[in-house]
Amino acid sequence: MQNIDTINEIIKNNLSVMLYFSAPTCNVCHALKPKLTQAIEKEFDKMDIISIDTSVDQEVAAHFSVFAIPTVLVFLDGKEFVRKSRHMSVDALIDEIKRPYQIMNS
Repeated sequence: MQNIDTINEIIKNNLSVMLYFSAPTCNVCHALKPKLTQAIEKEFDKMDIISIDTSVDQEVAAHFSVFAIPTVLVFLDGKEFVRKSRHMSVDALIDEIKRPYQIMNS
């Protein structure tokens, strides 16, 4: 179970954070998660990844205005930079984050 204050603190104290919202009943979520986390870990070694189960943490999902799953939020330097829901391309997401991430971590 996640806590809004803890998540906000992680976002504030880390240059790059990805929140991954899913639920046990979501087949797309389970297919996407390993591909996405593997790509993120390979390309962005300093990015924190937080998985949030919306069936348990509805308050957290509502706090971040997440109403569809899967949803990915990427925060760079404490600000929401990318928001993707439902059908997303792992490669497109990586491409979107790559340049600003490299600038921040150089």
